[in-house]
Amino acid sequence: MAIFPFILLKSKKLKSDMEIINHEKIHLRQQLELLILPFYLLYLINYLFNLIMYKKHDLAYRKIIFEQEAYRHGADLRYLKNNNWYGWIKW
Repeated sequence: MAIFPFILLKSKKLKSDMEIINHEKIHLRQQLELLILPFYLLYLINYLFNLIMYKKHDLAYRKIIFEQEAYRHGADLRYLKNNNWYGWIKW
């Protein structure tokens, strides 16, 4: 979980999982793009809208625009270095 400026992990062994770390770093970038607080508001609104629409937590979570960008590019460790600012807008 990314709560600016920290990445919180369930266990120490996840520190070595570069894909998870990159996923969370993408969230930190998203938070910066929206000046932090609006990110959390949009995240929550998007989740609640998706929950009403899909009626399943897992699907509602996966359809959050910010999660779609982070999951799609989490394996690309150069994604953030390539200056892909506001990539979540595509979703």
